[in-house]
Amino acid sequence: MSRRIRPIGDDERSGVFTPSHLVRFEATWVEPAEAVREVVDTYWAVRWKLPPGEVVMQRIVDFPAITLSIEHGDVSAPLMVTAVRPGAWSRAIRGRGSVFAVRLRPAGLGVLSGLAAAALPHEQPLTHSLDERAHGALSSIASASSVGDRAAAADEAVLELLRERPPSAMQRLANAAVDALTATPRVRSGREVAAELGTSERTLQRALRTTIGIGPNEVARRVRLQEVIRRLSAPGADATATAIDLGYVDQAHLINEFRTVAGMTPGRYLRELESTARQLQ
Repeated sequence: MSRRIRPIGDDERSGVFTPSHLVRFEATWVEPAEAVREVVDTYWAVRWKLPPGEVVMQRIVDFPAITLSIEHGDVSAPLMVTAVRPGAWSRAIRGRGSVFAVRLRPAGLGVLSGLAAAALPHEQPLTHSLDERAHGALSSIASASSVGDRAAAADEAVLELLRERPPSAMQRLANAAVDALTATPRVRSGREVAAELGTSERTLQRALRTTIGIGPNEVARRVRLQEVIRRLSAPGADATATAIDLGYVDQAHLINEFRTVAGMTPGRYLRELESTARQLQ
């Protein structure tokens, strides 16, 4: 298939606090095959080679998804499963290395593994003993070398598992909920989203907690804060306008939510961006 591989832009919703770093890490989105998109949101890949002694701290607010990844270099383990963290997290990038990741849709974990989303730690090596099904799939992907070849291997491995274990109605409901919340990253209640999808709030809560480990309000918050970061990192950012556009009650509401997850105020974040920009000049 003709596959689209493109750089992750510094003007899009990635959750990366310092998007100007992305070009240094050869960060790319990789399009999955149409046949696997019910369980795979996207593939992404990062490759880096930093001078000896240099360390780049990358801070991120996760997209609300579970990710399976293949990692090389100064990394925790060669195969990893990562759940949604409660707040922003940081990774120290040094030396040389690479990551190829499969970002799952809510239906993905149940199709590709026997793991329970609510029981997953934030980050964990994916071993054969932890889950034979997911480990086998990720190992087959790791046997390929280039990003394009790994994406092709991932399509093949995921499609085989998808044929064996199609998504349930509950998993499809969770997919639809994340799609709705991603399409409109505004302040919205779980009740509103449930009504939009023609289900009850309790059913929606159960579907999302079972598939990705968090409820609709937390999914909405993660997507919304990724959008806040995207807007504030753009030239001429205006926190007040951002708060209004995204449906916050007022700017204080935005400040409190941003500080709770990011560990800093939007004002401090803007000052950090300005400092980084001066250093790069």
